[in-house]
Amino acid sequence: MSLIRPYGDTTGDGMVQLSFTLPIQHSKVAEGAAVQLANKMGMDPALVVHAKPMGEGFTFFVVYGRVNHLVDPSTVEVVERDYPLLTPKEANAAIKRSLRRRLVVVGGCIGTDAHTVGIDAILNIKGFAGEKGLEYYRELKVVNLGAQVSVPQLVEAAREERADAVLVSQVVTQRDAHLLNTREMSAAFREAYPAASRPLLVVGGPRFDETMADELGVDRVFSRGTTPGEVASFIVHRLTGPRPTTQEKAS
Repeated sequence: MSLIRPYGDTTGDGMVQLSFTLPIQHSKVAEGAAVQLANKMGMDPALVVHAKPMGEGFTFFVVYGRVNHLVDPSTVEVVERDYPLLTPKEANAAIKRSLRRRLVVVGGCIGTDAHTVGIDAILNIKGFAGEKGLEYYRELKVVNLGAQVSVPQLVEAAREERADAVLVSQVVTQRDAHLLNTREMSAAFREAYPAASRPLLVVGGPRFDETMADELGVDRVFSRGTTPGEVASFIVHRLTGPRPTTQEKAS
């Protein structure tokens, strides 16, 4: 695959649009500071196309300009889906055939995160993006703990429900709260469970990097746009098929 350059008005012109906020009152000096920042980021020339005060002492900017950087798609590393997408009927059949019981999923938002839109989109029967949520699956028992669940509460609920999988949604990302909370959660489950009986740990949210699963100590990271069917298919694939060995997880 060949190198590519951003497209703005004409092919290969390198034009990009960037938005950001600076802690400065809106003025001509502020707009000059925005251009200076864009220049230091490699945009030259750069033009402020929008500027709006955002309360006392802050200004929001949109800057349009040219960059000279090229992108090589062949060097990009992403997490590709390595499991088949299943319909609810197929997922139910796989669970029934393999486990001979209902598969238990416990989910919630941990820490101070009160944004349940993500976890509800995956778990609630109404679902998301035209797909039914996990509550719709006959062979799944879903326990939605809601918002602001502490890590000890999550571990206790997983023990009490004999969870096969634990789903955690994190929307609040200030000061990397989503990463800190996830590491705390995974450490707590490693301490509370023997490795062979630990539930599948799945986290998701709009600002997660899907390549960070090993670093965060979880089995899978899902990012923005993930649908209930993708999550259900992953859980069923991992829990009804042969479990990966330690070497396979590390590879």
